[in-house]
Amino acid sequence: MRRRTGLAIAGVAALAWGEWLNWRWSRVLVGNSGGASEAVVVLGYRNPQATANLINRWRTRAGIRSIAADGAHGTRVIFSGGAAGGGAAEAQLMADYATSVLQFDGTVLLEDQSATTWENITNVIPLLEDVNRIKIASQPAHALKARAYLRRQRPDLAERLVRADDYRPGEWVVVKPLLALYGLWTLRGLKADERKVSL
Repeated sequence: MRRRTGLAIAGVAALAWGEWLNWRWSRVLVGNSGGASEAVVVLGYRNPQATANLINRWRTRAGIRSIAADGAHGTRVIFSGGAAGGGAAEAQLMADYATSVLQFDGTVLLEDQSATTWENITNVIPLLEDVNRIKIASQPAHALKARAYLRRQRPDLAERLVRADDYRPGEWVVVKPLLALYGLWTLRGLKADERKVSL
């Protein structure tokens, strides 16, 4: 009985830790920039099959719902990600999912050459120059990494970063501890000051 109670407490603690860390990461390196025009950058994930995989479908939904979060007008959604294993580009698969399944009929732009998060940011920069607000949608740790990369590459554009709707309490709750562990690992390469803020 005592062992089961201990395991239950440990399980609840792990879930709470994963939830808190993902919540925290979703709010780092973002501001409250105003303005009417906005871009939502949706980062792709390895996708060798012919349709968007589970992670890319979720990231697409998070990107689309980020538009509705504050009702901005003139929003463009930029899907970013190249081809994995010679198949279709991640960007194209996510865009197809957004338009055919989610019925999104807004402005869609594709960046279909990048193979890494650094390249995602490098390649979308020309598409961000004229917007007032920038949102990056992915799992919270990955989105934070991308925001840090934008700050390194273009600090002026990083000043326009605002929070995307890619964190919701209870969503993916069972896997959030694993996402948190992966996030700690993937964020380890950031500069010391960025890591201090994010962890």
